[in-house]
Amino acid sequence: MGIKILQQSKSQKQKAKAYILFAKAADMGNLKAVEKMADALLFGNFGMQNITAAIQLYESLAKEGSCKAQNALGFLSSYGIGMEYNQAKALLYYTFGSAGGSMMSQMILGYRYLSGINVLQNCEVALNHYKKVADYIADKLEKSEGIPVEKVRLTERPENLSSNSEILDWDVYQYYKFLAERGDVQIQKALYYFLKAAKAGSANAMAFIGKMYLEGNDAAPQNNVTAFKYFSMAANKGNAIGLHGLGLLYFHGKGVPVNYAEALKYFQKAAEKGWPNAQFQLGFMYYSGSGVWKDYKLAFKYFYLASQSGQPLAIYYLAEMYATGTGVLRSCRTAVEKRLKLLKKRRCIQWHFSYGIELPFKDIHTARRLYDMAAQTSPDAHIPVLLALMKLETVHLLQDTLFFNQFIIRWKWIKLDNTLGPYWDLFGIGLIVAVLIFLLRNHYG
Repeated sequence: MGIKILQQSKSQKQKAKAYILFAKAADMGNLKAVEKMADALLFGNFGMQNITAAIQLYESLAKEGSCKAQNALGFLSSYGIGMEYNQAKALLYYTFGSAGGSMMSQMILGYRYLSGINVLQNCEVALNHYKKVADYIADKLEKSEGIPVEKVRLTERPENLSSNSEILDWDVYQYYKFLAERGDVQIQKALYYFLKAAKAGSANAMAFIGKMYLEGNDAAPQNNVTAFKYFSMAANKGNAIGLHGLGLLYFHGKGVPVNYAEALKYFQKAAEKGWPNAQFQLGFMYYSGSGVWKDYKLAFKYFYLASQSGQPLAIYYLAEMYATGTGVLRSCRTAVEKRLKLLKKRRCIQWHFSYGIELPFKDIHTARRLYDMAAQTSPDAHIPVLLALMKLETVHLLQDTLFFNQFIIRWKWIKLDNTLGPYWDLFGIGLIVAVLIFLLRNHYG
């Protein structure tokens, strides 16, 4: 119940209600609830941030075998946040976390072995860790059948649906699919919009309606017959998504008997139009020998074509081919690179943690430590680190100033990041130059 409220919450009051439920469940000994409370204390989501209390909860959870707690303790140990800075201990926590099934621990260990951080550099061990995460993601993708997550522009010309020249884009469908997964009532509006566009002759809308019925949601309950109808309407207009949809129905035998020959035909037509999902499906048929003779060269060709558009499963299978030397010369390094590309495409939070791109919470002391580490790593980082620290200390000073705290609620637009965006460093340099010019003029004037 608490997780559902938290996922659907749009206000602080609703989030507070969710955490009250977590607290009650934690008092009753529910380990998942205790994990949520530990996270809340660490990130400052529930009342005041209390890292010491969070660590105590994580340590008790670790004794119960919580891989999430093991990973959190590994992270805190590796940066010396609230506990002793100890890389050996961090490695131990990450190892236990990965053994317990933590995808984040797998990612971090993969990166450490790939780069030789506190361990002997070993590409094969890194590859094995990344494989477990990639397998997990690929399994979820294969079950969803929706697959593409990157924006893909259709190769056909936009259709003139009305006087406003509406252009249906893949992102529109993906957005409404997201709403459907959240149980949002706007999915009803999406179906109405697509039906109206389909009536106006939009092949894209016909294909999207087919996908809605194929996948099923509150507005369009799963119905293979209706999906086949709309996919056929779109395919008759030469629409790549409609052709691919028919291929899926014949490949999986949904609403029609399994027919690999028909599936191959439709996948080929859609692939010729540049649709990456169809290219992937062709690669998979040749890779697995589904209805065709196994041909790893053709499989590699189609996987590669699909991967160029960011098709995640195509990237996954390319990594598998390089890892096992199937149809290509085996290369551990290339396999790792492909798996990292897949994980980056899926925007895994682990990617950010393991590469130090961002921290899970804003903590000025941790930020200072990481900036110092960056400066020690390379002389070239000294100037950027200096500017970053200047920004950090300025914001920290403003936040600690009583006057600023009194007026921050009234003037919510006063946010350095939102106001200056990515150009804060240029602003800082400009300000320094202006001050220097002013001082020099006063000195020689």
